[in-house]
Amino acid sequence: MDYANLGHSGLKVSRLCLGTMTLGRWGNQDRADCIRIIRRALDEGVTFIDTANRYGMGESEEIVGEALVGRREEAVLATKVFMPGPGGVLDRGTSRRHVFLQIEESLRRLRTDWIDLYQIHRNDRDTPLEETLGALSDLVHQGKVRYLGVSTGTLAESRSMYFGGWKMVESLWLSERRALERFVSTQPPYSILTREAEREIFPVCQAHGFGAIVWSPLEGGWLGGRYRKGKPVPDDSRARNQTEFGAFVAPRFQLDTPQGERRLEIVEQLARMADEVGVSLARYATAWTLRHPAVTSAIVGVREMRHLEESLRALDVRIPEAHGAAIDALVPPGTNL
Repeated sequence: MDYANLGHSGLKVSRLCLGTMTLGRWGNQDRADCIRIIRRALDEGVTFIDTANRYGMGESEEIVGEALVGRREEAVLATKVFMPGPGGVLDRGTSRRHVFLQIEESLRRLRTDWIDLYQIHRNDRDTPLEETLGALSDLVHQGKVRYLGVSTGTLAESRSMYFGGWKMVESLWLSERRALERFVSTQPPYSILTREAEREIFPVCQAHGFGAIVWSPLEGGWLGGRYRKGKPVPDDSRARNQTEFGAFVAPRFQLDTPQGERRLEIVEQLARMADEVGVSLARYATAWTLRHPAVTSAIVGVREMRHLEESLRALDVRIPEAHGAAIDALVPPGTNL
């Protein structure tokens, strides 16, 4: 395993981060197996674990907390706040009230006294950023949180919730002007098929000391071999059932559209490139995300032990320069397919 500092902070994290959204009711419902996966990742040097207060409505945090009993100091533990819960209009966002309530819930579920990296899951247009930074800074001063970060989706998901480059710079201005703690990381989606982070987020990371923790390097299974030309769609695929994940993921899982057909064609070309290197498409795609100098760590979301084993081998893959140029021709830098 390789390690790197998270942005300009002193926090060192593994270059692969274990994503736990699909451990629990949103994926693997065998709790004992989920715990084995987390502990296996620790054994292999994956020190970085990412979860969120709303993954599986808290079940993901509970599983992570149980897995880390007796091993808490081995892990850099990251979780998030923002997404709506079952408590109505007050149970969402990044207001001081909600942040203070949710940190206590996360600490309880995770069975810990502190969070290494506490991230706002999306931009909250209903709460001034200064209020959010003030609340998060208080948590740092109380010893409940060590570092602060942000997370974002794509512009297509929601412009109002997008935490883009200009918003990252605004947060630094507020932190300096108001003597508040600063964000040290961002968590954008990034894959061969989704490259908009290269347009403004990555340049801000490199200029202003944010670490980039990229999620969905396999593009929801597209780059893991789940969707291939001439092959049936898996029964458990989001292309068939998107109820729990929400409508915003629907377009990229519509296979019978011109865009879906184009994606399938590009996946076939990428699979041939992976074959030339002698690795699976999943390993190839994960390794590709780690090539960018702004990327600190790639989140690998796993449901089964075999997914983890495959992801761990991505660090050994070297993408030829000719392949990089060919990929740029298929999906130009800074664009999404």
